[in-house]
Amino acid sequence: MSYETELNGLDQTTLEHLNAEYVRAFMSSDVNWYEEHLVDDFVCIESDGSILNKSQFLSKTAEGPDVADYELQKVSVRIYGGVALVRATGLWTKEDQSSGLSHYIDVYVRTMAGWKAVSAQVTRASQTDRINFNHMKSTCEELSV
Repeated sequence: MSYETELNGLDQTTLEHLNAEYVRAFMSSDVNWYEEHLVDDFVCIESDGSILNKSQFLSKTAEGPDVADYELQKVSVRIYGGVALVRATGLWTKEDQSSGLSHYIDVYVRTMAGWKAVSAQVTRASQTDRINFNHMKSTCEELSV
C-alpha cells in the first residue's frame, strides 16, 4: 500500500467523521463546533436559494434546527489532493411530523490545522421524494443480495 493510499484512507475516515459531526452540530446548535471547523469565508447555499456567510450561518445555527430528526442515509467522500467533496443524502422529520429528503454537498480544504469546510449547499425535497428514495433504496438492497 502506498503512502498516498494510506493518506487518502486516513483523510476519508477523517472527512466521514467531520460530516457526522457537522450533522450533530446542526442538530444540537453547536456554534462552537462550526466556529472551529468552518473557514472564515465559508458560504452556505440553502434550499430556498439564500446565501449565508459564516456569521449568518452561525446565527441561524444558534436558533436551533428546523427539523426534529435527521438521519443520514448515504455519504460519499471524494478527495482531489487538498480538496474534498462530501456528498450525502438524509431523511428529515419536522415537529409537525412532515418529512422529506435532503441532498447536500460540502466542500472541504486541507489546511495546516486540518480539514475545514469552505462551502455547503443543501437541497430539500418533499415527502413524495422521500417515499421514492426509500423505495429505490430497498430495491437496490434487494438487487445487491
